[in-house]
Amino acid sequence: MSASPQSPTPPRIRVIQRGSSRRTPMIGLPRRPMSDAYHYLLTVPWSQLMVRVVALYVSMNALFALLYMAGGDCIQNAEPGSFGDAFFFSVQTLATIGYGVMAPKTTWSHWLVTVEAFTGMLSVAMVTGLMFAKFSKPTARVEFSNVAIVAPRNGVPTLMFRMSNQRANQIVEARIQCAVALWEKTAEGETMRRFFDITMVRQQNMIFALSWTAMHTIDEASPLWGHTEESFLTTDMEIVVSLVGMDETMSQPVHARWSYVPEEVRWNHRFVDIIRTDEHGDRRIDLRYFHDVEPLSAAVVGDA
Repeated sequence: MSASPQSPTPPRIRVIQRGSSRRTPMIGLPRRPMSDAYHYLLTVPWSQLMVRVVALYVSMNALFALLYMAGGDCIQNAEPGSFGDAFFFSVQTLATIGYGVMAPKTTWSHWLVTVEAFTGMLSVAMVTGLMFAKFSKPTARVEFSNVAIVAPRNGVPTLMFRMSNQRANQIVEARIQCAVALWEKTAEGETMRRFFDITMVRQQNMIFALSWTAMHTIDEASPLWGHTEESFLTTDMEIVVSLVGMDETMSQPVHARWSYVPEEVRWNHRFVDIIRTDEHGDRRIDLRYFHDVEPLSAAVVGDA
């Protein structure tokens, strides 16, 4: 009898979804799609927003075109019953263009033009405000290393990961917080996810302009104390990172977040140096090696 194939290991459920602002789906939440439409439209990607705006624009003009057609021959210089003429007359009215070729000629069409002009004025104001708010929303372009490392630093095991400011400005008063999210079972058999703060060697950076290697000393007070590489991989923990600071260009707060699961932590490795010196003696940061790590030599590991 042949052995049945083993089922693949299920993917870990992250607290922080990398490269996304998605959250865990919520069951039983009342569906009110229009109650928070402004926040929703600010969070969707630009491509989806433009598709929705174009769809709304076409739908509004199509609706008014049908209403004009319902009034019969109510548009001057337009072919009666022509959806195309009614549609483009609606486009001119909604945008208050008014070329003067087509014009309303009945009471029905005059009232529709009044309603559509008012609707166009409101819609243009709302879409303009939405576009400006989305375009001017402050964001932090902070790159986190794809992996974290655990390596000796001054003879003490240290968790490290690094960050880089991808903009040609500074994030002032940048502050980092880090925690370990871990599933625990209580004495009553209840399972819950708990967060344990981990203290960084340096939690604040007055001027975050280039790169920043964050470090946490793994001592007796650390939630990671006592773990080896093998035992670390058997846990369902997640290292959650949050960075908050002030963008000097816009003078507004920005934030970024990231996380590492056990498979993304390299033990007894170090980051490849990204600081280079050119032929003139000036220092440069080479971000091509930002995510690269290399194993420590056996002598370094043994001395630790």
